[in-house]
Amino acid sequence: MRILHTSDWHVGVTMKGRSRLDEQRAVFKQMVEIAREEAVDLVIVAGDLFDTASPSSEAQKLLTAALSALHGTGAEVVVIAGNHDNGKALDALRDWAHAAGIHLRGSLGKATDHIVTGTTRDGERWRIAALPFIAQRHAVRAAELFELGAAGAEANYADHLRRLVAALTQDFSADTVNLFTGHLTVVGGKVGGGEREVHTVADYAVPAAIFPPTTSYVALGHLHKAQAITGPCPIRYSGGPLAVDFGEEDHTPSVAIVDVAAGVPARARTVPLTAAVPLKTVRGSLEQLAKVEVDQRAWLRVFVTEPARAGLRAEVAELFPRAVQIHIDPVMRVDESKPRERRSGRSPGELFTTYLQEAGHDDPAVAGLFAKLYEDTQTVAEEA
Repeated sequence: MRILHTSDWHVGVTMKGRSRLDEQRAVFKQMVEIAREEAVDLVIVAGDLFDTASPSSEAQKLLTAALSALHGTGAEVVVIAGNHDNGKALDALRDWAHAAGIHLRGSLGKATDHIVTGTTRDGERWRIAALPFIAQRHAVRAAELFELGAAGAEANYADHLRRLVAALTQDFSADTVNLFTGHLTVVGGKVGGGEREVHTVADYAVPAAIFPPTTSYVALGHLHKAQAITGPCPIRYSGGPLAVDFGEEDHTPSVAIVDVAAGVPARARTVPLTAAVPLKTVRGSLEQLAKVEVDQRAWLRVFVTEPARAGLRAEVAELFPRAVQIHIDPVMRVDESKPRERRSGRSPGELFTTYLQEAGHDDPAVAGLFAKLYEDTQTVAEEA
């Protein structure tokens, strides 16, 4: 069977307040085209559907349209919630999802509720254990729902996850394509840059050994960088369909296409999503920046290598209308190791000029404006 594995959609994410819904719409259109061209049997969306637990109506509309379009290619679709999602709110969509032929798991239920089975057009039987994101505070409750009994007093998050995965995979058989999807951090995985740090630290990391060798393929979400994880079975993060911040500008947005059969190791390949808008960092003086050629679609972060002054930001923004971050390059900062000038006995104007110099904002126009305002203030004070 053939699988399209994707994750970390972050529908509704913005770039410094600018909507990216049109970009995401184009990316999902390409994803649907890939699913159709590759004739995939199953699409797995491994969590972080939305960028926030309270998505806009536009984001919700785009999500449901994308999932419906993927199912419209003839593929089964299995979707789980991630740490950015409101699992209970997603569960409210389960009636719609069921009617649309989509298997949606937003929050924890009984173990049997997290098992989805099916048969491909060629008659291959598959079985997938679909586990949405579990916060540490819910790990014990999950064990209770799975009727696993009490864990030892020293049990940590990884111990709880090991027990849950064992319960979900205990019925994997040799004549079925056995799949697992989860939204979690596996030891050895490399973060992409846009993950929520609190949910990727060591307390949330689980060893790859929790997945049994009988698993044909493990489709993970949560880490935004596409990568394979060494373990007892094929384990992979698909990577996100777009870079969510500039920490990910070197990543290639993509999906994973996976060919797998019962008893045969899965073979995965990465398919780039060229519809995704690139993120690019540029730096230089205003003169140098004027000569820089960039992709006109790209979101830009600009570092200016000249002192700050009034109107500089506007000039940079005029050069790059798609610049969402404009900074003075850190190389322009004053060396903090140098001793500061004596301040006692100096006029307010002199002190303010020194402050501008230390802040890398040595602009005579600003100093002149300060001098005028200070003079006006003194005049008012004398008249009073």
